[in-house]
Amino acid sequence: MVIRYPNGQSTTYDDGKKQKMQEKLIKPKTYANRGMRFEEAINESNLYYLNRKLAVIHKKPTPVQIVKVDYPRRSAAVIKEAYFREASTTDYNGVYQGQYIDFEAKETQNKTSFPFKNFHPHQIKHMEDCLEQAGLCFVLLWFSSLQRCFFLDSKCLVSQWHLQKETGKKSLTLAYIETNGIEIIPTIAPRIPYLKAVDQFLTMKENDEYGK
Repeated sequence: MVIRYPNGQSTTYDDGKKQKMQEKLIKPKTYANRGMRFEEAINESNLYYLNRKLAVIHKKPTPVQIVKVDYPRRSAAVIKEAYFREASTTDYNGVYQGQYIDFEAKETQNKTSFPFKNFHPHQIKHMEDCLEQAGLCFVLLWFSSLQRCFFLDSKCLVSQWHLQKETGKKSLTLAYIETNGIEIIPTIAPRIPYLKAVDQFLTMKENDEYGK
């Protein structure tokens, strides 16, 4: 194969080199940032809501203690050592129509269930504390393999979490989530319109219809 350049020069590549070039262009499949993509979609949705004065909801900063910093240049700093000062609670909180909102966003590749191991005991405890104060607490569950997103009231998650010892179940089944949750259909803007699910949940709760 001959590649000709605007300056008149040309370069010849044999089929072996061509194949190697194509192999270099193929990036290996990775799931390292799959959770970040879901998080980014939620962050963009929060910005959409904020700009339209619909809600004020932000991602909680993770408390980190910086131990060692190097300064290779005066204008640059590189963190060499740091640790988490305390366990984080949930991902997001804020206010929507006078209601305190607190929620966690989780993702799984599973197609039939959502593992309990994705949640930590201190997060469950935090959700219980929020519920005791009449806060609106929930989880957004993203099934990446199915491209499906669900709103699930934290009461459902907490109750099933505590039943683990009795039932031996290690996850929430998709069937349970479909029955007790509210599916959120991604859109262009906002990308994850979860406030629609919040509105639906509040209406159903008022009419005592949620989970039925």
